[in-house]
Amino acid sequence: MLPSLLFASALVASTRAAPAYPKFDAASSAPDDIRALSDYFNLLASKVHDSRILDVAPVCDLSQVPQPAGAADLPSPSAGLSLRHIAIGRGTQNYTCDGATPDAAPQAAGAVAMLFNASCLVATSADLAAALTRAALRFDVAQSRAAGERLVPSDLPLSGLHFFADATTALFKLDVSPAVQLGELPCGKNASVPAPPADAAASRGLQGEPPVPWLKLTAKPGATGGLQEVFRFQTVGGSPPATCRGMPEEFQVDYAAQ
Repeated sequence: MLPSLLFASALVASTRAAPAYPKFDAASSAPDDIRALSDYFNLLASKVHDSRILDVAPVCDLSQVPQPAGAADLPSPSAGLSLRHIAIGRGTQNYTCDGATPDAAPQAAGAVAMLFNASCLVATSADLAAALTRAALRFDVAQSRAAGERLVPSDLPLSGLHFFADATTALFKLDVSPAVQLGELPCGKNASVPAPPADAAASRGLQGEPPVPWLKLTAKPGATGGLQEVFRFQTVGGSPPATCRGMPEEFQVDYAAQ
């Protein structure tokens, strides 16, 4: 139900000890950081206010969740599949550089992310979920671990992990939380499109870098739980610099995505 999600930031103390959320130092933060957090908390306050006058709480129905605007250039989900889970991922895109070729572009070397259960949040308030994805980039992944593996600055619980099993196989483990036991999905990239311009303008990373592309990934052998496809939308940050000049041999760029 809606209160368990939209009210979580305000009412978490009523169900358990409040997470130790980190302090946000506005004086040392960039304007984009402040704007992303302000957008999220202002929208959250508006949603809480609106929910007080609803006759019926919104229903968490994933069958009614559309793909976001801007996803039209990606292939659609395959026929016969249904949406099972939506997560907000927070982690790093990883890259390598060859010091002998400083003008070459960095090479992708996989990614690592914690996945947080945003299924009902997106189903009931897609705009708030998008604002949370942008705000989450402004907090370090370690701070979510310190908050009891709940996504800072919200209260969304951990539902999975994402990393690369090998150079071309992205692995999504949706069986690490007792509350979410959907299986594992090793997959490869099926299609990629740049983040839509309207989203890209509001979704730059911590150093002003563009958001990584939106993706469709499809299952490789070894998938369990009937999982078949993954879409990456609403990306925030994560892109490397244009060249390796001045970069170490290995480096990470923070990102968030749905």
